Amino acid sequence: MSLTTRNHTPAQSSSAIYDEVATASAACVIGRYSTSFARAARMLAEPVRGHVRNVYGLVRLADEVVDAPSLPLSHADRAEILDELRAETLRATERGFSTNLVVHAFARTARECGIGADLVDPFFASMRTDLDRTTHDDASFATYVHGSAEVVGLMCLRIFVACEPGTAAEREARYDASAEGARRLGAAFQKVNFLRDLAADRDDLGRSYFPAVGTGHLTDARRDALLDDVDADLAAAALAIEDLPASCRRGVRAAHDLFAALSRRLRATPAATIEVRRVRVPGPVKALVLARSLLGRTPVRVGRS
Repeated sequence: MSLTTRNHTPAQSSSAIYDEVATASAACVIGRYSTSFARAARMLAEPVRGHVRNVYGLVRLADEVVDAPSLPLSHADRAEILDELRAETLRATERGFSTNLVVHAFARTARECGIGADLVDPFFASMRTDLDRTTHDDASFATYVHGSAEVVGLMCLRIFVACEPGTAAEREARYDASAEGARRLGAAFQKVNFLRDLAADRDDLGRSYFPAVGTGHLTDARRDALLDDVDADLAAAALAIEDLPASCRRGVRAAHDLFAALSRRLRATPAATIEVRRVRVPGPVKALVLARSLLGRTPVRVGRS
């Protein structure tokens, strides 16, 4: 006789409960690690909201394996665990089950929404790069951003179109039409994070992502050039947001606008300060940005004045 307590109703299967617990676990991970993303995600309608949290739960899990300096793990340990996580993710996506709740949540989303190895493998490849490379040239930077960020945007786009009515061909056409915007929004998010975390990446992790930007190499002119690139990505993504399904449009716009506000704040911060201190958007400003997004109002312009 099983010693486990079964208190669910006959109408609710154990597999449904497991799915719910897995999704709740992914949501908990996101809520604890990223308050800004958690707020933006609340603007997404279900089932999109849960699926997006499932994707970001796995992303956060992989990040923790690679980046958490407090974990008592050697470089070899981290590489082995990351490889195991990739293998378990692919296995779970194929068979529909994992004992790792966050991986199970992602696999459920991947199976329902059509997220395949073409997006999963580049993501884990970029995470693996973090263990083996501390600086980048233009080519490796582009490859890294694609795997660490652009494919995550494409995973979310898979969710958006999968949760809309229509034939498989119609969904694929919607995906193709919006893919460029999804890639560029993901890239913008990543580049902004690289710039705001310049000091932490250098001092805590020993990494420098932007080519030719290391200790003492960030000038105001270089900062502006990097942010011009970010703002071009954000502008292109903003156009694509208007064509997204209503179930996700407000949430994506909110995330876009939060990073646009951060881009503007970084542009107003001296490069010397960015090199030693993490730049943040104050809570009241975040709340205002989210309120404007919720109301569907046009955000304040974030590029050059």
